[in-house]
Amino acid sequence: MRCVLVILCSLWSQAALALGFAVHDLTPLAEDARRALGKDATVQAQPYQLLLTCPGCDGAPTVALQLGRLSDGTEGRIRSGQTTMAALETMCVKKNPDCRLTTLPAGPAVAWITSYAFGTGAGATAIVLRDGDLLTIDARSIDRGAAEDAVLGLAGKLLPRIVGR
Repeated sequence: MRCVLVILCSLWSQAALALGFAVHDLTPLAEDARRALGKDATVQAQPYQLLLTCPGCDGAPTVALQLGRLSDGTEGRIRSGQTTMAALETMCVKKNPDCRLTTLPAGPAVAWITSYAFGTGAGATAIVLRDGDLLTIDARSIDRGAAEDAVLGLAGKLLPRIVGR
């Protein structure tokens, strides 16, 4: 009986490890993130957050990547089709009439990007969800194109490593 219990506990712990993102510490990705943003970019790294700035890059973007958790059921509602990307965009437009939302390919994760104007600048935010893990890539820039480019460049370089298979 003990043997069965040990086997079940081992399988359960392995299943728990398979959930969520492949990466839970962003610090090893700091240099790749800096290079993805631009050769003049700087980065400050903490396990759950990377802060990047690049005053010399087009649009002078400032970007924050953050790892967290989201367990409010959003991911399940999107995966099931109960909440559509069009519905998410409608919610975004209610907050900011200039908001636009597009899906973001992210392997087994659910992901999208919103872009919007504010004040004298613009922003773009990627939301990536997998089994309750949450990654946000939030860029602020002089214009929408530069903010979107920063998010898409970082997502393209880092998402395969963060999300995993």
